[in-house]
Amino acid sequence: MPEEEWRNLHATLEQIIDLITRRNADDSSSEWIESEAARKLLGISPKTWQNYRDQRLIPFSQIGRKIYVNR
Repeated sequence: MPEEEWRNLHATLEQIIDLITRRNADDSSSEWIESEAARKLLGISPKTWQNYRDQRLIPFSQIGRKIYVNR
């Protein structure tokens, strides 16, 4: 394979990797779910969920009485 084609291929692959990395980062940090939905996804009891929050094992945000976690 000629060197110029190799460099073009390499540059294209780097762009693809960068796009995928940014997309995954955007997706994972932009979706907030309510506390109960997160607890059910994890399959844990309400008491265990409360313990995790009290110990700050899972980061969360609270608005009024609603608790949200980042998916």
